[in-house]
Amino acid sequence: MAKKNRMKNAAVKIGSAAGSIDGAAHKAIHKAAAAAHVARQELTEVSKQVEALKKQLKKSSKRLQNALR
Repeated sequence: MAKKNRMKNAAVKIGSAAGSIDGAAHKAIHKAAAAAHVARQELTEVSKQVEALKKQLKKSSKRLQNALR
């Protein structure tokens, strides 16, 4: 009977460790997904700013060309 208890205790410890690792992995994946989402939003904002600067540069170059004529 003592051997069965040892086996059961070992199985419980293994199961607990596996559960802890699974929980930690789940948290890490969640954090990585959240970071990717934030990075995607920032990239969208930066691309909008670049487009606005392109527009501004185009207008400025037209004005400069007209002024040089």
